[in-house]
Amino acid sequence: MTSLSRRKALALGGGVLVLAAAGKSPAGAQAEHEIHGLSAFGDLKYPADFRQFDYVNINAPKGGMFSSIPSTAAYNQSFQTFNSLNAYILKGDGAHGMDMTFTALMMRAGDEPDSMYGLAAKSVSVSADKTVYRFRIRPEAKFHDGSRLTAHDVAFSLTTLKAKGHPIIQQQMRDVLKIEAVDDEIVVVTFAEKRGRDVPLYVASLPIFSRAYYTNRNFDESTLDIPLGSGPYRVGKFESGRFIEFERVGDWWGADLPVVRGAFNFDIVRFEFYRDRDVAFEGFTGRNYLYREEFTARVWSTRYDFPAIKDGRVKREMLPDETPSGAQGWFINTRRAKFADPRVREALCYAFDFEWTNKTIMYGAYARTHSPFQNSDMMAKGPPSPEELVLLEPFRGSVPAEVFGEPFVPPVSDGSGQDRALLRRASQLLTEAGIPIRDGKRILPNGEVFRIEFLEAEPSIQPHHAPYIKNLATLGIEASLRLVDPVQYRARVDDFDFDMTIKRFSMSATPGDGMRPFFSSQAAKTKGTQNLAGVANPAIDALIERIIGAENRNDLTIACRAFDRVFRAGRYWVPQWYRTNHPIAYWDVFGRPEKPPRYIGGDGAMSGTGTPHLWWSTAIPPQAR
Repeated sequence: MTSLSRRKALALGGGVLVLAAAGKSPAGAQAEHEIHGLSAFGDLKYPADFRQFDYVNINAPKGGMFSSIPSTAAYNQSFQTFNSLNAYILKGDGAHGMDMTFTALMMRAGDEPDSMYGLAAKSVSVSADKTVYRFRIRPEAKFHDGSRLTAHDVAFSLTTLKAKGHPIIQQQMRDVLKIEAVDDEIVVVTFAEKRGRDVPLYVASLPIFSRAYYTNRNFDESTLDIPLGSGPYRVGKFESGRFIEFERVGDWWGADLPVVRGAFNFDIVRFEFYRDRDVAFEGFTGRNYLYREEFTARVWSTRYDFPAIKDGRVKREMLPDETPSGAQGWFINTRRAKFADPRVREALCYAFDFEWTNKTIMYGAYARTHSPFQNSDMMAKGPPSPEELVLLEPFRGSVPAEVFGEPFVPPVSDGSGQDRALLRRASQLLTEAGIPIRDGKRILPNGEVFRIEFLEAEPSIQPHHAPYIKNLATLGIEASLRLVDPVQYRARVDDFDFDMTIKRFSMSATPGDGMRPFFSSQAAKTKGTQNLAGVANPAIDALIERIIGAENRNDLTIACRAFDRVFRAGRYWVPQWYRTNHPIAYWDVFGRPEKPPRYIGGDGAMSGTGTPHLWWSTAIPPQAR
């Protein structure tokens, strides 16, 4: 990915949920039969008595330190700073890695697209109509102060997150109707009848907080007080905005569970925060931190020649990324009148010369993004299939005609940086949209000059904007780049106070209810959600519901392709680029699985490379292992 693509952490999660005991069909699951896992569209890979995930090193030594800069982020987290230890609300900038201090009901398997197995929950039973889930809490589950983690804590946590959590959490929990602790052992979660079938998976992945801890504390306030957790790590040393350390809990209650054997191997996990990417790189060369995933093609191609590389003290590798690459681009805030006409937004697509940018700035390392489902079979190609047409026909006349033909693909330039043919087409589109040029300036219908402000927080992206801004000036558009500090950036984006900004988010292998915060009309009106473009389209809303309600993977794929056609026809963004690998560099003190599991990454601290959870230290003296 590029320097811009750390935003991939905003992953769309989950899919249609089907109960499946290993070795049995979903239809064989009985209403009150307790099972050890949940799976979407098929059987669980691992049986009830499995010992560990296949991809872990069960003999990995415990000890040592892992240190890095953040490569993923979620909810209120920033890549450049933090000022709060509450990473699950809208307020503040949450510290990266806080998820490691909590446990959840279940944990995802990295080698299955959408399966979860018991963590704090020993098992789960589901009603025949799939609306009532009874989770049985392990009696050995404990908080770090030794108090028992009970069903009452689970009920408190889910209720609190639904009412006071980050808007993305609230959106994805809107179909949770009731949460009740029957006793210390059983918590019952009731879902709406027609809710997204992935919602139970999402609920099972949420952190569990101590009810007693929050008796005299407000959950929805940012704070630097260390919360009481129950996970494999606790917060150690930290300095707000600079670094945070997490210390492995030596007597953690869950250390021998099948879902965590071979994982959480480091004694210390540390995250460093830098406001500037170049400074961050120098920090790595100086061994201020030990692991780096590189997001800047220029840096990867030209700056990895320092002495530690040459003498082998630092290793450099390319790890495959076989998951959907997601969407990266300049998202256009259609809430603003000047961007209301799709012809204007298409003109902005024609003004961006990807071929020149890739060749000149990014050393030819990237391919052009076309779709939010890039690098997957959910991406639309060619004319709609008969199955897609069944979903699209109800919207004929209310969506662009191109939806029923070839999907929109960004234009290919001549690589000159100023392709005259493309700029001529952009000029035509602007004129057709009622934005003529007068005295060299584009004039909006209200008489104002057409101006665009690109809002960003990272200086390293300036070279990517400069040629784009130059082309916009050729069209008569006054464009500029506004760099703000990370706190101000997040506040403005949360309030949708921008013209255009870069964002990257990746898709789950099984998209579901998690699409609502990114694309639904409701999210377009809800501050703090990820619907940056302000997509408010009844056809898209309806197709999201078809995605959520898909009964099998084939139906899901068809619904995603239909959605893709309508979304791309809306010209809501200027697509940028992607790559299908992870360029990583690390000081030679780590071991790792030979190949990270295909579906690992997404939420929390774990990246698509399996760091830090699946790696281990090789710098531990043998006698200390």
